[in-house]
Amino acid sequence: MTTEEGETTEEFAEYADLGATTGDAMAIAETSMDRVRELVPDETLGDRIRQKAVHATGDPEFQHLVRFAGADESAAVRAGARAVLDERPIVTDITMVKAGVTGRGHGCPVRKAIGNGADLAERTGMTRTAASVLELDRRDVYDDAVAVVGNAPTAALALADCIEDGTRPAVVVATPVGFVKAAKSRQRVREVAREYDVPAITTVGRRGGSGLAAGLTNELVHVASDARDGDLSVDPTGDHAVPREGGTDRS
Repeated sequence: MTTEEGETTEEFAEYADLGATTGDAMAIAETSMDRVRELVPDETLGDRIRQKAVHATGDPEFQHLVRFAGADESAAVRAGARAVLDERPIVTDITMVKAGVTGRGHGCPVRKAIGNGADLAERTGMTRTAASVLELDRRDVYDDAVAVVGNAPTAALALADCIEDGTRPAVVVATPVGFVKAAKSRQRVREVAREYDVPAITTVGRRGGSGLAAGLTNELVHVASDARDGDLSVDPTGDHAVPREGGTDRS
């Protein structure tokens, strides 16, 4: 494909990924995160997720809406980072979330659930996203994966059912948005995650969405990158903020 100026789309392939790469862009991204860190504590790995939530939404109050399931508030972050380091699959509910997951700093295969399970949806009348999750779970896709739900409450509810039935993701990131079932679906994920000892990062209330889910997933990638560089530990007992000088681009 060629643009009207005659340049091929291949020349713009780098723009398909998210995150700052040029000097000016990285300066803007780091300045933005500096301002976030003025508003959000910067002491634990859990704080990094809160910071990313504020950065992704532009809302300082969002730090108070983040919830974790795990041995402590940073356990889910460590589990997610270890999954990234092990190059486990990242599985999103819809295309928009998949598009927002960075392609840099990891070797994880990234796939979406939507598009699977069409026969199940047609036969039962359930939503396409719920059917997609159930179909991928039937193929054991979610075991040891980073399971991400950013849009569809019914996908989160289906994933919770899968966990209750024995599926064990490495970590769940669930921020479905909306006025119908969104808050309930995240509460259900938290309850099931705690009952079955599955690490999870969720939010409370109606707000959330694909951009937030992708941003939180990307922060797991950034934590993994920092661990790979030796700047922090993601061992079960490790929990400290990463040094900022010369650290990973966290846009």
